[in-house]
Amino acid sequence: MNFKEKINPNNLPQHIAIIMDGNGRWAKKKGLMRAMGHEKGTKAVREVVEGASEIGVKNLTLYAFSTENWNRPKLEVDTLMKLLVSSLKKEIKTLEENNIKLNAIGCLDNLPTKARAELKEVIEKTGNNNRMTLTLALSYGSREEITHVIKEISEKVKNGEISVKAIDESVINKHLYTRNLPNVDLLIRTSGEQRISNFLLWQIAYAELYFSEILWPDYRKDDLYEAIFNYQNRERRFGKTSEQLS
Repeated sequence: MNFKEKINPNNLPQHIAIIMDGNGRWAKKKGLMRAMGHEKGTKAVREVVEGASEIGVKNLTLYAFSTENWNRPKLEVDTLMKLLVSSLKKEIKTLEENNIKLNAIGCLDNLPTKARAELKEVIEKTGNNNRMTLTLALSYGSREEITHVIKEISEKVKNGEISVKAIDESVINKHLYTRNLPNVDLLIRTSGEQRISNFLLWQIAYAELYFSEILWPDYRKDDLYEAIFNYQNRERRFGKTSEQLS
């Protein structure tokens, strides 16, 4: 089925977030080292970024490396960091040609110096692009983000910059790493696992969740389009009844 043709361009999710899961299992099934799964996963990234921009999605966030991932074997972490640098170098031309802006969220200071420098360069070079914003969640954990927000707001209360009574959802939103992004409409996780894994916990409060059995290295444009088509056939009530919406 060609899901792209079935998508309603007037009802696109404005922000899609993806937990790219299954690289290691993909490699294990094929008798390869886990690192090979991560390398093959870069093709899926390219497919999804191109696919999302082609149909008009404005914001795409990819969970590339979590705060917990630092606890993985050193060889795997080193491979992931090298892949990050090499991928950024390879893809900058594609981002420029497709008018895609790169953004990053997370504890970026924890990244190796070379990775931070490459990331900064690509972010700066694509800063004026406006077709789509591609956000990489790197060394990211939602609990860490929320803790960071609490500390920042607490410091402002202490210094008299804001009163406790003034703290509401909008104030919290302004202190999140995603302050310049809309809330997530559609969250996709690949590989069959059905967990959120500490990803954008505040931002997905009313997101539609879509779990795919496909391992990330095998994920392609039409798989993304299927998820979007599924999203468009759901009723988003935001706490209201169906009768109120109609």
